[in-house]
Amino acid sequence: MTTLEYFQAKLDATISPRGVTALRDHRPDSFVIVDVRIGPVPTVIPGAVRIPEPEISARMSELPKDKLLILYCWETWCSLAAKSAIPLLQAGHSVKELYGGIAAWESLHLPTDVIARPATISCDC
Repeated sequence: MTTLEYFQAKLDATISPRGVTALRDHRPDSFVIVDVRIGPVPTVIPGAVRIPEPEISARMSELPKDKLLILYCWETWCSLAAKSAIPLLQAGHSVKELYGGIAAWESLHLPTDVIARPATISCDC
């Protein structure tokens, strides 16, 4: 894979938080946001479906195949969204990873729903 091919593939496989908000404004019924984080989470993106990464294979039937699935985890260093994408893609779903995870979303002050405020966060990623 060349460097050019790598960056083209990266853009094809990811979507920025602003890309999600634009999609939400123009085609709100075309996608589903999926939170794949493990453990207690303090906040979620409004409307996100919570399916922790270890449960993706068992619960993928809950996700539509006719919509883009936008997966997110904690941050750029977290691999839970990438791990979750593989079985979903193998099963025929259309998938993108939210670039930067919930950390990027929150850094742009985009809306979140508060779930809980755990003392510590363990991501297992």
